Amino acid sequence: MTATTAEAARRPGPRAPRLTGAVRITVLVAVLAVVLYPLLWVLGSSLKSPTELASNISVWPTDVTWANYTEGWNFSESLSFGRFFLNSTLIALATVVANAASCLVTAYAFARLRFRGRGVWFSVMIATLLLPGHVLVIPQYVLFESFGWVDSPLPLIVPKLLATEAFFVFLMVQFMRGIPRDLDDAARIDGCSPFGVFRYVILPLSRPALVTTAIFSFIWTWNDFFTQLVYLPSPDSYTVPIGLRLFIDSGGQTSIGPMLAMSVLSLAPVFLFFLAFQRFLVQGINTTGLKG
Repeated sequence: MTATTAEAARRPGPRAPRLTGAVRITVLVAVLAVVLYPLLWVLGSSLKSPTELASNISVWPTDVTWANYTEGWNFSESLSFGRFFLNSTLIALATVVANAASCLVTAYAFARLRFRGRGVWFSVMIATLLLPGHVLVIPQYVLFESFGWVDSPLPLIVPKLLATEAFFVFLMVQFMRGIPRDLDDAARIDGCSPFGVFRYVILPLSRPALVTTAIFSFIWTWNDFFTQLVYLPSPDSYTVPIGLRLFIDSGGQTSIGPMLAMSVLSLAPVFLFFLAFQRFLVQGINTTGLKG
């Protein structure tokens, strides 16, 4: 047997790539089923009657009922669940705008401007990522209480205007460092001030980083429970995560069906927001944080 014949004998046949592709697809489908199972269970359980919910362990109901959604939306005569959705939407959108604006300006200063102590202050900002957020709860609460801001959205929104999210500042700084400085020099030759460079050069090119910041800010704020529980004690100011807690009464009894129905509805804004900006999110992750 010649060397060419032996090599041809060891070469995999045409079935090998097909078999490998089939194995990959099978593994991906299995992983997808495991990841989506909790979501499908919540969706199916929200359509079950109380009797079937207590006795039937299957994912999908045998008799679909929409009563849980009606009962969950109008769980109280004086307060509708739509109020919680409105509060969450206003806080989340305001947080997105505040985070995007303040972190973008701060990142521009760290990435493009030269000032004394820039490296030290940037290191201090990065060091805040190592500080647990729960350490700041008590001093912040005392401060906001002295301002009279408790039981209002101000403690959740105003700090974002001060670029307190070091993660997003770092994200944008890394992105801006990948923008050629020749563009800044060309803008200055044309007579642009530092603000003009920011307005006409950095801001248009920073859209992927801005969209990434907006998406994560919206998702994190919408799903936040602890901070909103601390600063929003009044039922009129409750958000969706806190509103879901109302389905558990003081006696430990839980309205499981309505609670699961409202849980499904609470996932819809996050899913739609992510779906609308998915392309920009992927672009931002691919072009942010890997340069510098």
